[in-house]
Amino acid sequence: MRAVAKYGALTTLGSVVLSALVAAPADGADATTSAAHGVVRAAQRAATAGIVFGACPKAEQLPDPIVCGTVEVPLDYTEPDGRTISLTVSRVPASGSPELRQGALVFNPGGPGASGMYFPMAAEVPHWKRIAEAYDLIGYAPRGVGSSAPLSCEDPADFVKAPTQSPIHPSESYKRERIAEAKAYAQGCARAGGAALPHYNSLNNARDLDVLRAALGEQRLTFMGASYGTYFGALYATLFPSHVGRMVFDSAVNPDPEQIWYRNNLDQSVAFERRWDDFRTWVAKHDATYHLGTDAEAVRQSYERVRAGVAHKPAGGKVGPGQLQAAMLGAGYYDDYWPTRASALSEYLKGNQQPLIDQAAPRPAAAAQSENASAVYTAVECNDAPWPTDFAVWDRDNTALARRAPFETWDNAWMNLPCAYWPAPQRRPAEVRTRPGQLPPTLILAAERDAATPYEGAVELHKRLAGSALVTERDAGTHGVAGGANACVTAYVEDYLLHGKTPVGGGGRGAPPPPRPGGGGAAGGGGGRGHKHQKSRTGG
Repeated sequence: MRAVAKYGALTTLGSVVLSALVAAPADGADATTSAAHGVVRAAQRAATAGIVFGACPKAEQLPDPIVCGTVEVPLDYTEPDGRTISLTVSRVPASGSPELRQGALVFNPGGPGASGMYFPMAAEVPHWKRIAEAYDLIGYAPRGVGSSAPLSCEDPADFVKAPTQSPIHPSESYKRERIAEAKAYAQGCARAGGAALPHYNSLNNARDLDVLRAALGEQRLTFMGASYGTYFGALYATLFPSHVGRMVFDSAVNPDPEQIWYRNNLDQSVAFERRWDDFRTWVAKHDATYHLGTDAEAVRQSYERVRAGVAHKPAGGKVGPGQLQAAMLGAGYYDDYWPTRASALSEYLKGNQQPLIDQAAPRPAAAAQSENASAVYTAVECNDAPWPTDFAVWDRDNTALARRAPFETWDNAWMNLPCAYWPAPQRRPAEVRTRPGQLPPTLILAAERDAATPYEGAVELHKRLAGSALVTERDAGTHGVAGGANACVTAYVEDYLLHGKTPVGGGGRGAPPPPRPGGGGAAGGGGGRGHKHQKSRTGG
């Protein structure tokens, strides 16, 4: 997860965390009932008002024929006649004949903190052609994101400050520095968010979906969520089962309330260690191209030489160990990053720093967007669930975990540490679960070696959503299965969205071929504290 975080083998948490989880207050029954009535009222208003679509704001950089509009949702669903916020929405109409049209397909890419406004551009992608003929493609920016009542917690220039450090085994003095930063960040969120801060949470994201459904004139929601989008999509299915049409859950978050979110993040760090090994093994197989080592350990040593080099003298004055780590984290998300990341390491050791600078240096033009995404990520995860409030718990768990999973453990912890000092009340996570017959069939997609949303999460979601089908991409680790290079997965998604068919008993399919060495791939980019937003695609 910047996302959304998750699973794998995990350290056993101590009694302090367990007691905190047990003691955390849940939303009361009265508040839950009041919010449910608030959703009904807001949805009725939205159905009457609809969405007036017109030219998209220039800031969205969306081409014709995509149009944009807004939908009003309550800030607080227990007060539906109180303050409202506007969510921005994008749309491209179904391109097929009227008899082919099946309604609107709403997409969320994850996070928390990611915007899906770009989604209608998928209509131009060849393997989306038949889906785009049948559905209006709908993107939107969730509450807090982009132009949707945007949340900010610090100056964007401070957010992407560079170079920064990223010690695998931090000293006590470094830990104190990060604790102070986490406290300041949480206080910044409180100042900026004010009374609205507690209302950035997953339950409200799910409720917003139902208001959006009504505003689009849909009796039932057809939805595709990726990474974190699977979590509040699953909450939606639990809260509004009679409003579900078809739902695709791509790269699923583990929805077990005991996992949200502290344990999920620990599990995620374990999974990233495995993916880091996958990347280094691939680089070693192509030593003739990269000259970084003939086995994974030799490649790790080459990487450590680069880390030591940028720690001593940051590349381009902006790429230190923190920016290097953020860039290399992308290799844990997407196989497509492997060639360019390996090439950057190789070129650096040959004396050419430019590829690493291009891929890892912060981008000032994206600072505001990255800071906004980080603010929403933090607010949602901190508001959703109880977190340990004693740093000794974080220290114990992450110190132990870093001994066997050093690649991402402490960076993951620092990203989430503001939740230890969060000013808004924390709630017990909502339960995701449906009974047989409550939902139409739903489709879950997962890669077996996904690090951002480890595979155990998809299995857990499959258990909790009665009647769901799970399609597994075997021996694959790219985060986000739909819309990729696997034609078999694409066929499953298309058959489901167009005909409502899910594979009997789910299915398992092999991964597409690994990337070729030496070229192509995604350049990606670095940044400051916000690098984990990749996890959100979370998450995510």
